[in-house]
Amino acid sequence: MPDTLSDGAGRAGDQRLPPETPRRRWLAPLLRGLLLLLLLAILAAGGLLWATRPASDATLRLPGLSAPVTITLDGHGIPRIAALTETDTAMALGWLHARDRLFAMELMRRGAAGRLSEIAGPATLRSDRFVRLLGLARRAEADFAALPGDARALLEAYAVGVNAWIAARGRFAAPEFLLLGRPEPWRPADSLLWAKVMGLWLSGNWRSEIERARLAAILPEARLRELWPEDRSIGRPDLAGLDPGHLARLAAALPRFPEPGTLPASASNAWTVGPSRSASGAPLLASDPHLGFQAPILWYLARIDMPGGRMLAGATSPGVPLMVIGRNADLAWGFTTTSSDTQDVFIERPAGPDAYETPEGPRPFLVREEVIRVRGAAPETLRVRETRHGPVISDLDATPPTDHLLAVAMANLAPGDTGAAGLLALNRAHSVAEARSAAALITSPPQNLMLADAGGHIGMVLTGRVPLRRAGDGTRPAPGWDGSHDWTGWVPFAALPHRQDPPSGLLANANNRPAPPDSPVFLGRDWPDDWRFRRIGERLRAVPRHDAAGFAAIQRDTVSAFARGLVGPDSLLARLPRPPGLAGAAQALLLAWDGDLRAERPEGLIFNAWLLRLGELALAAGGVPADSVTPRAGFLALVLAPDGGGAAWCGGDCPALAARALEEAMAPLAAALGPDPAGWRWGERHVARFEHPVLRGLPLLGPLTTLSAAVGGDEWTIARGGLRGRGPDPFADIHGAGLRLVADLADPDRTLAIIATGQSGHPLSAHWGDLLPLWRDGGMVALGRLAGRPRGRITLNP
Repeated sequence: MPDTLSDGAGRAGDQRLPPETPRRRWLAPLLRGLLLLLLLAILAAGGLLWATRPASDATLRLPGLSAPVTITLDGHGIPRIAALTETDTAMALGWLHARDRLFAMELMRRGAAGRLSEIAGPATLRSDRFVRLLGLARRAEADFAALPGDARALLEAYAVGVNAWIAARGRFAAPEFLLLGRPEPWRPADSLLWAKVMGLWLSGNWRSEIERARLAAILPEARLRELWPEDRSIGRPDLAGLDPGHLARLAAALPRFPEPGTLPASASNAWTVGPSRSASGAPLLASDPHLGFQAPILWYLARIDMPGGRMLAGATSPGVPLMVIGRNADLAWGFTTTSSDTQDVFIERPAGPDAYETPEGPRPFLVREEVIRVRGAAPETLRVRETRHGPVISDLDATPPTDHLLAVAMANLAPGDTGAAGLLALNRAHSVAEARSAAALITSPPQNLMLADAGGHIGMVLTGRVPLRRAGDGTRPAPGWDGSHDWTGWVPFAALPHRQDPPSGLLANANNRPAPPDSPVFLGRDWPDDWRFRRIGERLRAVPRHDAAGFAAIQRDTVSAFARGLVGPDSLLARLPRPPGLAGAAQALLLAWDGDLRAERPEGLIFNAWLLRLGELALAAGGVPADSVTPRAGFLALVLAPDGGGAAWCGGDCPALAARALEEAMAPLAAALGPDPAGWRWGERHVARFEHPVLRGLPLLGPLTTLSAAVGGDEWTIARGGLRGRGPDPFADIHGAGLRLVADLADPDRTLAIIATGQSGHPLSAHWGDLLPLWRDGGMVALGRLAGRPRGRITLNP
């Protein structure tokens, strides 16, 4: 073998490199220069991002304060605010919210004002059109002008604090503004948009009305009642003339709010026990509201101390200058969604191009034009029409029918919303009785307010305006031209259901019906299933006296009373012959299961995969269009009823459909997780993800800013883990308790809370996601006075 190199053409042993070409001479330096520029750009971007991080120790001027305010920060960035007056507190809280969550506040006010497309482009036009049509920003301005003076002053002081941060930092106020530019000043009325957004999140009956009307053209009445099992209404309004095609197009044109994302079912838990059931001898209260997950989470923890023993501790929401869920020295409170029907769709008859029919004759539409600016595209002009009932939502359909219109009436769109004044009065209240007076002012959104005071009293009060209807039950679109189904006013607050100091010493609500079906006050027909409420009652009755740690443990409970009924010895599943192979192994696991959906166990995955597939098959067999309705627990229980009551949804053979659903649900899981179901883990697929609403779409920054945790629970457990239910990741946990709070009225310092992400909205902050491990593992942090040296101290001087 030769030991010399040859190019095959030159002589052997010639190892000289070919002469350097002009291209080689400039290519290498160019590449080095580009790499250097890229490195410098990365360093510069990193430096800019780092410059947007707020300092933990500072002494600053905040003009408008009456006295210095001291803010101490604990190891999680949770502030303790020491201020002289309520107004100073609001100013300091506005400054803190802007410091830690300004971009979240910006997204909230843009979303509620229909201005997302200014920064996001055409992708959010559907949402902006809908919100502009509702006119939330205009209504918030009018509501602010009508508020009592003390409430307006508090909102104004809060805006001063927010704007002080914006003025000092400009486009460095938060990292997102490096791209978007300097944020606009915060206006006092912007804070009222938060309740308007909550009103859309937590009240969705009008969507159900449209869906019912659409399905009424396809399904017989008996099948509709089974899709909404709680619906036992009679005397429904005439639906003649409604176009199912228009309703389908309108359903597609209506956005899920907020956009992008889904609109999960409303859910929350709250309960309280009186002194006779408390280890401390004073009432205890627990509250964990359930909303969609995002990073950062909606809530921001804080404690406030003022002279004379006045204090507040709990969860604020950036954009709002008050404690939303929490306590003061004498009173604790929490909320759950009432699910009362406060929205109706009305069918209007046009009377020419510019008017519509009313009982008094034709009336002109109220018309306005909304100009929506769109990033990277031409502005869009939206023509908005309103009737005496409300905005004409059928105009969102690109090809609406000409013989009728659909207008929506919403309680939270009515003038005179005093919710901010009511929340302020609640923050100031010292007893359950005073809190009930405050609740009368909380006009929107409708909520169950759970209460406990240091005097030993507990109670639950309904808040929000509930319409009085001349006729009908609000389950279907009603005729608007003849006045037969008009709203005639509001249910008097004194007539709304309320409870105080029951003999059992226990009160709880988990969005279940707050009053018996024969209640003299009509609240609605559609109510969430009461499985969480049943389990809460089971846990509360099991212990004679409770403490804060026990309450926190109940909030983490992952046992499903619903599941236990569907896999028990008398269930349809137990009567099925054991199928061969994979489905048989899955059936055996379910039949031996205690209903606990812990993350490390397989049964939660098997159970939910089976029910998702069963719901799909049953709806298809019943002729329901795909993705039009999410099967409710009552419907699934009907299909799986051992007596065959759901046969109409199974082609006459529900056992066969249940067996088919089990087999078809297990096959894709086995392909992904292995052939032995006993080795699967619910938490592998049931993952709570907290994504930045903007950065999540970017290839590199999305994964870096996403927080995630494998969790247990599902739709029907106290520790709620709402499933996406469709798409490539149907078991993802998208909706649950982003906040958990427990208060012992024996001591103002005995307040425990946790939020799901962290206090900061800055992805480079140590507090972007530092609370997530505690939240995942069921831990809590105390909101008492800080002991020892704080991790940060900020002084705000006048």
